[in-house]
Amino acid sequence: MPSLKEIKQRISSVTSTRQVTSAMKMVSAAKLQKAQQWILNARPYSDELDKILLSLATRTRRDVHPLLREANPEDVKSIAIIVVTADKGLCGAFNVNIIKKTEQVIKNHKNKNIELICVGKKGGTYFKKRGHTVREEYIDFFNKLKFDHSRDIMNLVTSSFLEGRYDQILIVYNEFKSAIQQNVVEKQLLPLHELEKTDDRFLASYLFEPEETALLEELIKKHLDVQIWRVLLESSSAEQGARMAAMDAATDNADEMIKDLTLEYHHKRQDKITKEIIEVASTAEVIR
Repeated sequence: MPSLKEIKQRISSVTSTRQVTSAMKMVSAAKLQKAQQWILNARPYSDELDKILLSLATRTRRDVHPLLREANPEDVKSIAIIVVTADKGLCGAFNVNIIKKTEQVIKNHKNKNIELICVGKKGGTYFKKRGHTVREEYIDFFNKLKFDHSRDIMNLVTSSFLEGRYDQILIVYNEFKSAIQQNVVEKQLLPLHELEKTDDRFLASYLFEPEETALLEELIKKHLDVQIWRVLLESSSAEQGARMAAMDAATDNADEMIKDLTLEYHHKRQDKITKEIIEVASTAEVIR
C-alpha cells in the first residue's frame, strides 16, 4: 500500500501534468482558430480558379495536356503517394489513421512501384523504419505554414509526373470536419480528374488571351498549388482539433485522478490519526 508521502507525490505529479495538458489544449485552440481563418480566406480564390479551369477544360481535349491525360489503369506502373501527417504526437489517433490508410493504399497497389512523399515527421519516420521508399520528407512545415511550402511540393510532383517518373500522384490526409471529427481522405492529384460542373453559367463562351492551351498550362499548376495548400491547411486544422480534444480528455482524466488520490490521501490520513488516538488512549489506560 502506498504511504501518505507517496500519494502526495503522485498528486503533485498529476497536478503538474494537468497544467501541461491544459496549456496545450489552449494553444491548440488558438492555432485551430487561426488555421480555420486561413481556410476561409483561401476558399474564394480556390473556387474561382476552379471555375475558370473548368471553363477551359470543357473546351479542350484531355489529351492536349499531359497533366490532364488519364492513363489506362493497366498502364499505371509507378505511383507517388503524398502522406500528410503531423510532426508531433499527443493528438489522439490523428497520425495512426493516416498511416493505416496509407498502408491500405499501398496494399491496394502492391504490384506497382510506389514512392512516398512524406509531409510531417511522424509519417516519414514510420515508413522509413519499415523499408518503404521515401523520396522526399518535409519536416516542420506546420510550425510556420507558408504558401511557398505547397508550391515546393507542387513543383516536385508535376515535374516528376511530366518526366514520366510517376503515372499517378495520390495524396492521403486528414480533412477537417470539426474540433472532434476528422475524415481521412485519399485523393488523386495527377492526372487531374474531371472537374465537377456546378453551374452552366461558367461554361459560357469567352475570349482568352493568350490561347486556351497556354492558359491551361498555367492554370493547372495554380490549381494544384492551391489544392495542396488547402490540404495542408485542412491537415493543420485537423491536427490542432485532434490535439485539443486529446488534451481536453487528458485534463479531465487528470482531474479525476487528483480527486481519487486526494480522497485516498484523506482516508489514509484519517486512519493514521484514528490509530494514533487509539494508541494514546490505550497507553493512558495501561498507565492508569
